[in-house]
Amino acid sequence: MTIALIGLMGIQIYWIQSASAIKEANFRRSVNEAMVKVVQKVERLEKSKSMVTNQYESMLNFNRHLLYEEFLTTSALDSLINLQLNIRGVDTRFEFCIYKPERQEFLMERSPNFRKELIEKGRAFILFQADIYTSPEYLLIYFPHEKQFLLTELWGMLLISIILIIVIVYSFTYTITIIFRQKRLSEMKNDFINNMTHEFKTPISTISLACEALNDKELRGSGDFLDSYLSMISEENKRLAGMAEKILQTAVIDKGQLKMNKEKIDLHEIITDVIKNLRIQVEIKDGEIKRRFKATRSQIEGDKVHVTNLVYNLLDNANKYSPKKPVIRIITENASNGIVMTIEDNGIGIGKNEQKKIFDKLYRVPTGNIHEVRGFGLGLNYVKAIVEEHHGKISLESEVNKGSKFKVFLPFMIKE
Repeated sequence: MTIALIGLMGIQIYWIQSASAIKEANFRRSVNEAMVKVVQKVERLEKSKSMVTNQYESMLNFNRHLLYEEFLTTSALDSLINLQLNIRGVDTRFEFCIYKPERQEFLMERSPNFRKELIEKGRAFILFQADIYTSPEYLLIYFPHEKQFLLTELWGMLLISIILIIVIVYSFTYTITIIFRQKRLSEMKNDFINNMTHEFKTPISTISLACEALNDKELRGSGDFLDSYLSMISEENKRLAGMAEKILQTAVIDKGQLKMNKEKIDLHEIITDVIKNLRIQVEIKDGEIKRRFKATRSQIEGDKVHVTNLVYNLLDNANKYSPKKPVIRIITENASNGIVMTIEDNGIGIGKNEQKKIFDKLYRVPTGNIHEVRGFGLGLNYVKAIVEEHHGKISLESEVNKGSKFKVFLPFMIKE
């Protein structure tokens, strides 16, 4: 595809260059034809004037011509050149002069501002070639806007070519982008299926073993034994339900069917409850959760369930991705029209290249120790969706091996 695209663009550019060269050659030919006619007209004017003044015969003997001011004016020469150029379709500004190189003298000129351009870039046409006794004199013509005129002549073809090239490049880029996106989504989908299988397999296996133990008469013991296994089954069942709910929530968000139960909630109370539920998991790893409530106003409008899940996901990630002695800090501060919650950890961190994608659905950082942590790649996508549903903002600051810092802004009131 790349070779074909380059080939098509090369052919298109070649056609444009060829058309431009043809237009330039036609322009030069038209100018040459027009100026030849002008030179002939000037010589005829001089001859007519000589005949009227009875000097033609004497001048014929000596091949000399009259002074220009005797038979020609600048405005007359201007009109003559303009007429001949217009007849041939050359309708652009021009400058001209009659120049005698021997004395470096301008015998007649339209404007003294273009003398250098006329000499260096102008087209020269010799006057009175039959006059062999005087040094040659030249009619010089220069087109200040020649390139613009040629481009104007080609604008239709250039516009079509540019549009075609843009369409081809855009189509090619879009196709390649879609291919890579589909490839990435396929990899993420496979990763999601593998992780989901593993996550569901563990509680299912635990429940299965507990059921076998309960069915085995030899293993049955006291009521404490039954309570222990029933509690295990209950916990694993809740875990299964939680994972299923997380997947269903993502599907609801994708369909745009997420419903918010707005009410007055206290963010500090929600954070405190979540910390109670997660404290044991953090302490098992010899870590701690530090909270600092600097916000004087902690009540906001929102959905208590979803905001609780939001806080839980961020704290749970901070714990999971801090392999050794996690230290998690959660700070709240008031902003002008809302509250800012900052959750900071000392975990493995996230590279700059991955930070833009971290909120994408099913995306999980593909490098480093993060592979040791199981998950669906749905948590942060869900968090971002909930923040946006509350008309808030979420940002990330992170460095590899130096931890991560998530900042969540939630307004006091959700504007309709």
